[in-house]
Order: sequence, then C-alpha cells, then structure tokens
Amino acid sequence: MSSGEVIASPLTGEIKPLSTIEDAAFSSGAIGQGVAIEPTEGRLVSPVSSTVTALFPTKHAIGITSDEGTEILIHIGMNTVQLEGKWFTAHVTEGTRIEKGQLLIEFNIEEIQAAGFKTVTPIVITNLTEYTDWHITNKKHIQVGEPILALHKTNQQHI
Repeated sequence: MSSGEVIASPLTGEIKPLSTIEDAAFSSGAIGQGVAIEPTEGRLVSPVSSTVTALFPTKHAIGITSDEGTEILIHIGMNTVQLEGKWFTAHVTEGTRIEKGQLLIEFNIEEIQAAGFKTVTPIVITNLTEYTDWHITNKKHIQVGEPILALHKTNQQHI
C-alpha cells in the first residue's frame, strides 16, 4: 500500500534544477531536494493545504508543513535576506492554517533584481527521507497551481 502527496507550484515561471542554483546549501541538496522556479510574477501561494511553521522576519523565506506531514521550505531569491524585508509583503503569520492556493507573500521582482539580487526561488522538501520516491514535473514553464512535485511513501503493514 502506498500513499503520497502532490505539491502544486507556488509560483508561475521557469523551472530550473536545484543543482543550477548559485547557493551551495540548495544546489548540493544539504537543505533538501526539490526544484527552483525563476518567477515571472511576484506572488507566492501555498502549494498545499498546510500550516505556516516558519516565517522569516525578512519575509524572504517561509516554511510550511502540509496536512500530510510534508515539510516545505520556499526561499524567494538568493541572498535576499540582505534586503531586510524591503519589497516583501507577508499575508500570513507563523502558526497560520492555510489552504492550497492561498496568497502567502508578495514581492517586487523588478526592485529586487534592480538591487542586484537574483529572484530564482528554491522549493525544497526538508523531510524527503520519509518518502520512498519522488518526481519533478518535466515541464520547463509552470503556472501557479499546476503539479510540480509528486511524493510517494510506502506504508509497511506488519501482520
């Protein structure tokens, strides 16, 4: 018997492998496995029904735990912590119960890029070891809400 979860895209944009990210913690998989998106819109929505488990004070990163127990970290841009929240607006707080598709954070892509920061956004599963198999969509461009990751786990039943 197997179970799993489908993670929807929290952004619209171009899909990139994590290995191409200019941040060793993400590209090496040290934080977790997943995918990155170069966003074309500055709106980040929840990829699953979940609870906000961490919202960085600078609003550039958010951690959520899905109703199924999947732990997801979404980090908007590279080194954007240095912006100290400028051009980021959070619409949720830590501990908030959220529905799939709900607006989490808005961010100004043009201003962030003009300040010299990349907006490529890693979406990583930080508890992937709990899953036996996972797949990333083979699409190159994705719309918000479309399936981006499929996770599977085998439930072992003891008799």
